[in-house]
Amino acid sequence: MSIKNEISDQFLMWNKALQTGDPDSVVACYAPDAILLPTVSSKVRHNNEEIRDYFVHFLTKKPHGRIIEQNIRTHDNIAINSGLYTFSLTEDGVRADVAARFTFVYQKYDDGWLIIEHHSSILPA
Repeated sequence: MSIKNEISDQFLMWNKALQTGDPDSVVACYAPDAILLPTVSSKVRHNNEEIRDYFVHFLTKKPHGRIIEQNIRTHDNIAINSGLYTFSLTEDGVRADVAARFTFVYQKYDDGWLIIEHHSSILPA
């Protein structure tokens, strides 16, 4: 499997972790000192504890992501995937799609790739 395919699969694994509704499953995709700049919070998350706190609340919206465009670049044990995705979210019983841009930065560890930086922001109109 090529590195680009491995990185593409990382989003699928992360999205599958979202589907579990378990914030610990999502946090397992992140390195201990990862940074998250989330879509629906103005607070930067600096570690797994803060990232977990974000996902405790975000997962109540039953998110399901779908990549629209991805651009994967690799540099030794670092990989970057950036582009556009859409999230289907439920709020107050209503399901709606939110278009956003993303950047995931991954680092390869002995046991696989982990997210070390994740930025997501709503796509401007």
